[in-house]
Amino acid sequence: MATNGAKTPDGQISTELHDAPTSNDKPKTLVVKVQKTKPIPEREKWGGKYDFLLSCIGYAIGLGNVWRFPYLCGKNGGGAFLIPYFLTLIFAGMPIFLLECSLGQYTSVGGLGIWRLAPMFKGVGLAAAVLSFWLNIYYVVIIAWAIYYLYNSFTSELPWQSCGNPWNTERCFSNYSTSNSTNFTSPIVEFWERNMHQLSDGLDQPGQIRAPLAITLAIAWVLVYFCIWKGVSWTGKVVYFSAIYPYVMLITLFFRGVTLPGASEGILFYITPDFSRLSDSEVWLDAATQIFFSYGLGLGSLVALGSYNTFHNNIYRDSIIVCCINSTTSMFAGFVIFSIVGFMAHVTNRPIADVAASGPGLAFLAYPEAVTQLPISPLWSILFFSMLLMLGIDSQFCTVEGFITALVDEFPKLLRGRREIFIAVVCIISYLIGLSNITQGGLYVFKLFDYYSASGMCLLFLVFFETVSISWCYGVNRFFVNIEEMVGHKPCLWWKLCWSFFTPIIVGGVFLFSAIQMKPLTMGTYIFPLWGQGVGWLMALSSMLLIPAYMGYLFLTSKGSLKQVGVNT
Repeated sequence: MATNGAKTPDGQISTELHDAPTSNDKPKTLVVKVQKTKPIPEREKWGGKYDFLLSCIGYAIGLGNVWRFPYLCGKNGGGAFLIPYFLTLIFAGMPIFLLECSLGQYTSVGGLGIWRLAPMFKGVGLAAAVLSFWLNIYYVVIIAWAIYYLYNSFTSELPWQSCGNPWNTERCFSNYSTSNSTNFTSPIVEFWERNMHQLSDGLDQPGQIRAPLAITLAIAWVLVYFCIWKGVSWTGKVVYFSAIYPYVMLITLFFRGVTLPGASEGILFYITPDFSRLSDSEVWLDAATQIFFSYGLGLGSLVALGSYNTFHNNIYRDSIIVCCINSTTSMFAGFVIFSIVGFMAHVTNRPIADVAASGPGLAFLAYPEAVTQLPISPLWSILFFSMLLMLGIDSQFCTVEGFITALVDEFPKLLRGRREIFIAVVCIISYLIGLSNITQGGLYVFKLFDYYSASGMCLLFLVFFETVSISWCYGVNRFFVNIEEMVGHKPCLWWKLCWSFFTPIIVGGVFLFSAIQMKPLTMGTYIFPLWGQGVGWLMALSSMLLIPAYMGYLFLTSKGSLKQVGVNT
């Protein structure tokens, strides 16, 4: 029998049956056609010894350390606030941080793939992906604001320093000796509302897209793209700058701040304990939510960062180091911020409690206003907003990396070889959706995203199921053995107690308190309409419902009885 082989133009060999060109009734000849498949690129690992450590530090230490922790500490009893803060850190924050990093390192896959360990809870991974997608859309808007302020700082006189600008109104005043300023507005408030945002009257009045912010938002997304486009071997080099630079700026601003008049009063306000505040449940709730926000728990990013480690990396040691650095940075940032707040209270003759603000109010109103009172104010403005840019950008690109890694590892044949294109598509889609945050009514949309889409309640709900699934479904003893395989010794028994009992109880309790105390969203005197709150709840439920929905889907599509399905999963 003759055998003929046909080679295709691209080098592939095909397998086909042809009639032999003979008059005899011979068997058909077999032509072998071998399809050449493109191999899946190998999964990367961190290139340097400290890449993972610095990436986790850059991710966990973000804007919340600078603008939220100091405010909460001053508001909730000063030094007394550290008691619920560190208790929550020890019983919940550090255990979850170690759990997520260890899961990533042991499985070497992203936030969706790890749930092969407990398939019934894959909805947790799906919820984390949706949550990080929402967060990526609006968190980068803060970076866009910082770039806008940074650009406007390159001038001999800051544009929010005086009232002689086209956007200022007759109510603008810059004389802090005015005894009654109730009917006046400061230049920085008018710059924030009338220049940068051109703020409309409500959520139902979106207005036009602010072109300058559309440009700065595009710049922010371009920076994010080029921080992660080449994979972790490239990202590991980026974090050496993005994670270290904010510390240089914090130290510089600290030494400038403590030399200002009124700084000591501001620092005393920050650290003086008021133990009577510990009887207020809101203090404990603020401490718990700050831990989950600050450490970036539940988003799948820590899983992704850990998954690029070598199998025998000492994840136990690295996790404890990052947690210690994170909380120490938060406390140090408080000294930096309240030295400036104390100075501003001294200049304006106002109580420190009135000057201190949280969130964007501190970063884009209180601090820039204080900078105008310093010699060479543009220099200090440039230093501060460049620090905010670096604090925000590494948290942002690590969160995007977590989202990308989860999907690329879930669909490696489709996406791993097209990673750069896929990242570009995600960035473009996120940018287009994010334009809703930079219209004239965009600040209201931003508040809606911030309050509902990635709120503390969503994170707490997700983290509760994450902890329970590993400790009770996969098995805490089995997980302990996995960590021992990686680091060479078993962790302290304390972690087992936390994962099995303390952490789920704390997370579940804080979730219930958050749900009970949740109030309709407001911004100043503006109350968001019911339809707006409905949109917010849809964003919140878009992640939360995936957990029970996937459980139901698995039980409905799996064969066997309810008990057999539970055992198989």
